[in-house]
Amino acid sequence: MNKIDPNKTLPQIHQREIVAKSGLFRVERLDLEFSNGATRQFERMAGSGSGAVMIVPFIDSETLLLIREYAAGTHSYQLGFPKGLIDPGESPLEAGNRELKEEAGYGANVLKEVHTVSMAPTFFDAKMNILLAQDLYECRLEGDEPEPLEVIPWSIHELDALLARDDFIEARCIAALFLVQKYLAKSSSGEK
Repeated sequence: MNKIDPNKTLPQIHQREIVAKSGLFRVERLDLEFSNGATRQFERMAGSGSGAVMIVPFIDSETLLLIREYAAGTHSYQLGFPKGLIDPGESPLEAGNRELKEEAGYGANVLKEVHTVSMAPTFFDAKMNILLAQDLYECRLEGDEPEPLEVIPWSIHELDALLARDDFIEARCIAALFLVQKYLAKSSSGEK
Protein backbone atom coordinates (compact mmCIF):
# COMPACT_ATOMS: atom_id res chain seq x y z
CA MET A 1 0.00 0.00 0.00
CA ASN A 2 1.24 3.49 -0.82
CA LYS A 3 2.14 5.73 2.07
CA ILE A 4 0.90 9.29 2.08
CA ASP A 5 2.78 11.76 4.26
CA PRO A 6 0.10 13.66 6.22
CA ASN A 7 2.71 16.14 7.45
CA LYS A 8 4.05 17.22 4.05
CA THR A 9 4.79 20.94 4.17
CA LEU A 10 2.61 23.10 1.96
CA PRO A 11 4.39 25.52 -0.39
CA GLN A 12 4.85 29.00 0.99
CA ILE A 13 2.83 31.70 -0.76
CA HIS A 14 5.06 34.75 -1.19
CA GLN A 15 2.61 36.84 -3.17
CA ARG A 16 -1.00 36.74 -4.40
CA GLU A 17 -2.41 38.96 -7.09
CA ILE A 18 -5.70 39.08 -8.99
CA VAL A 19 -4.63 39.13 -12.65
CA ALA A 20 -8.05 38.93 -14.34
CA LYS A 21 -11.64 39.50 -13.28
CA SER A 22 -15.11 39.10 -14.78
CA GLY A 23 -18.62 39.22 -13.39
CA LEU A 24 -18.30 35.58 -12.30
CA PHE A 25 -14.60 34.77 -12.00
CA ARG A 26 -11.37 36.04 -10.52
CA VAL A 27 -8.03 34.65 -11.68
CA GLU A 28 -5.36 34.77 -9.01
CA ARG A 29 -1.60 34.37 -9.54
CA LEU A 30 0.37 32.79 -6.71
CA ASP A 31 4.14 33.08 -6.29
CA LEU A 32 5.07 29.84 -4.50
CA GLU A 33 8.16 28.34 -2.91
CA PHE A 34 8.18 24.59 -2.30
CA SER A 35 9.95 22.88 0.61
CA ASN A 36 12.79 21.80 -1.71
CA GLY A 37 13.46 25.45 -2.67
CA ALA A 38 11.80 25.30 -6.12
CA THR A 39 9.75 28.39 -7.00
CA ARG A 40 6.82 28.59 -9.38
CA GLN A 41 3.96 30.84 -10.39
CA PHE A 42 0.53 29.20 -10.46
CA GLU A 43 -2.72 30.68 -11.65
CA ARG A 44 -6.03 29.56 -10.25
CA MET A 45 -9.65 30.57 -10.18
CA ALA A 46 -9.99 32.29 -6.82
CA GLY A 47 -12.75 30.91 -4.63
CA SER A 48 -15.44 33.06 -3.22
CA GLY A 49 -18.26 32.52 -0.81
CA SER A 50 -19.06 29.43 1.19
CA GLY A 51 -19.10 26.79 -1.54
CA ALA A 52 -21.99 25.08 -3.23
CA VAL A 53 -24.42 22.21 -2.87
CA MET A 54 -25.78 19.54 -5.19
CA ILE A 55 -28.88 17.69 -4.07
CA VAL A 56 -29.84 14.15 -5.13
CA PRO A 57 -33.57 14.12 -4.30
CA PHE A 58 -35.68 10.97 -4.00
CA ILE A 59 -39.45 11.42 -4.42
CA ASP A 60 -39.81 7.81 -3.21
CA SER A 61 -37.42 4.93 -2.53
CA GLU A 62 -37.10 4.05 -6.21
CA THR A 63 -37.41 7.40 -8.00
CA LEU A 64 -35.02 10.30 -8.04
CA LEU A 65 -35.68 13.74 -9.47
CA LEU A 66 -33.61 15.38 -12.18
CA ILE A 67 -33.87 18.89 -13.52
CA ARG A 68 -33.35 19.94 -17.13
CA GLU A 69 -31.85 23.36 -17.58
CA TYR A 70 -29.88 25.41 -20.07
CA ALA A 71 -26.10 25.01 -19.79
CA ALA A 72 -24.33 28.05 -21.29
CA GLY A 73 -20.94 26.29 -21.35
CA THR A 74 -22.14 23.72 -23.88
CA HIS A 75 -25.05 25.78 -25.29
CA SER A 76 -27.40 22.87 -24.68
CA TYR A 77 -30.09 21.66 -22.32
CA GLN A 78 -28.70 19.22 -19.75
CA LEU A 79 -30.15 16.84 -17.18
CA GLY A 80 -28.70 17.07 -13.70
CA PHE A 81 -29.46 17.51 -10.05
CA PRO A 82 -30.55 20.71 -8.33
CA LYS A 83 -27.53 22.74 -7.28
CA GLY A 84 -26.43 26.20 -6.26
CA LEU A 85 -24.26 28.40 -4.11
CA ILE A 86 -24.40 28.50 -0.34
CA ASP A 87 -25.53 31.98 0.66
CA PRO A 88 -23.72 33.84 3.48
CA GLY A 89 -24.93 32.58 6.85
CA GLU A 90 -26.43 29.38 5.43
CA SER A 91 -25.33 25.86 6.29
CA PRO A 92 -24.99 23.38 3.41
CA LEU A 93 -28.23 21.68 4.53
CA GLU A 94 -30.14 24.99 4.60
CA ALA A 95 -28.78 25.89 1.15
CA GLY A 96 -29.69 22.44 -0.14
CA ASN A 97 -33.29 22.71 1.00
CA ARG A 98 -33.60 26.23 -0.45
CA GLU A 99 -32.13 25.20 -3.82
CA LEU A 100 -34.36 22.11 -3.94
CA LYS A 101 -37.43 24.32 -3.39
CA GLU A 102 -36.28 26.87 -5.99
CA GLU A 103 -35.29 24.41 -8.71
CA ALA A 104 -37.50 21.35 -8.22
CA GLY A 105 -40.50 22.65 -6.26
CA TYR A 106 -39.92 20.35 -3.29
CA GLY A 107 -38.54 20.64 0.21
CA ALA A 108 -37.00 17.73 2.13
CA ASN A 109 -37.82 16.56 5.62
CA VAL A 110 -34.61 14.49 5.53
CA LEU A 111 -31.36 15.96 4.19
CA LYS A 112 -28.02 14.21 4.69
CA GLU A 113 -24.49 15.27 3.79
CA VAL A 114 -22.96 12.47 1.72
CA HIS A 115 -19.57 13.79 0.56
CA THR A 116 -17.70 16.91 -0.52
CA VAL A 117 -16.11 17.08 -3.97
CA SER A 118 -13.86 19.57 -5.69
CA MET A 119 -13.75 20.43 -9.35
CA ALA A 120 -10.21 20.67 -10.77
CA PRO A 121 -8.49 21.44 -7.43
CA THR A 122 -5.21 22.22 -9.21
CA PHE A 123 -6.80 25.27 -10.80
CA PHE A 124 -10.07 25.99 -9.01
CA ASP A 125 -10.69 26.70 -5.32
CA ALA A 126 -14.28 25.54 -4.93
CA LYS A 127 -16.01 22.76 -3.06
CA MET A 128 -19.43 21.24 -3.58
CA ASN A 129 -21.34 19.43 -0.84
CA ILE A 130 -23.28 16.42 -2.17
CA LEU A 131 -26.57 16.01 -0.30
CA LEU A 132 -29.19 13.26 -0.24
CA ALA A 133 -32.79 14.51 0.05
CA GLN A 134 -35.62 12.20 1.13
CA ASP A 135 -39.17 12.47 2.45
CA LEU A 136 -40.00 15.28 0.04
CA TYR A 137 -43.00 17.61 0.20
CA GLU A 138 -44.25 20.11 -2.37
CA CYS A 139 -42.94 23.62 -1.76
CA ARG A 140 -41.80 26.13 -4.35
CA LEU A 141 -39.62 29.18 -3.80
CA GLU A 142 -38.83 31.82 -6.41
CA GLY A 143 -35.37 31.14 -7.86
CA ASP A 144 -33.02 33.06 -10.12
CA GLU A 145 -33.44 30.88 -13.22
CA PRO A 146 -34.43 32.76 -16.39
CA GLU A 147 -37.04 30.11 -17.30
CA PRO A 148 -38.92 27.37 -15.44
CA LEU A 149 -36.85 24.22 -15.03
CA GLU A 150 -38.25 20.88 -16.10
CA VAL A 151 -38.44 18.36 -13.23
CA ILE A 152 -38.04 14.78 -14.44
CA PRO A 153 -38.63 11.69 -12.28
CA TRP A 154 -36.15 8.88 -13.03
CA SER A 155 -36.28 5.28 -11.82
CA ILE A 156 -33.20 4.00 -10.01
CA HIS A 157 -33.67 0.82 -12.07
CA GLU A 158 -32.86 2.85 -15.22
CA LEU A 159 -29.51 4.36 -14.16
CA ASP A 160 -27.62 2.72 -17.04
CA ALA A 161 -29.99 4.45 -19.47
CA LEU A 162 -29.40 7.76 -17.68
CA LEU A 163 -25.62 7.35 -17.87
CA ALA A 164 -25.88 6.53 -21.60
CA ARG A 165 -27.66 9.82 -22.39
CA ASP A 166 -25.73 12.61 -24.08
CA ASP A 167 -27.51 15.21 -21.93
CA PHE A 168 -26.41 13.76 -18.56
CA ILE A 169 -22.69 14.46 -18.78
CA GLU A 170 -21.70 16.73 -15.90
CA ALA A 171 -18.95 14.95 -13.95
CA ARG A 172 -20.21 16.26 -10.59
CA CYS A 173 -23.70 14.85 -11.28
CA ILE A 174 -22.27 11.47 -12.22
CA ALA A 175 -20.06 11.48 -9.10
CA ALA A 176 -23.05 12.49 -6.95
CA LEU A 177 -25.13 9.65 -8.39
CA PHE A 178 -22.48 7.05 -7.53
CA LEU A 179 -21.71 8.54 -4.11
CA VAL A 180 -25.38 8.55 -3.12
CA GLN A 181 -25.86 5.04 -4.50
CA LYS A 182 -22.93 3.81 -2.37
CA TYR A 183 -24.20 5.75 0.69
CA LEU A 184 -27.66 4.19 0.38
CA ALA A 185 -26.21 0.69 -0.06
CA LYS A 186 -24.11 1.13 3.11
CA SER A 187 -27.08 2.54 5.02
CA SER A 188 -29.38 -0.35 4.06
CA SER A 189 -26.74 -2.92 5.07
CA GLY A 190 -26.15 -1.19 8.42
CA GLU A 191 -22.52 -0.22 7.63
CA LYS A 192 -21.12 2.99 9.05
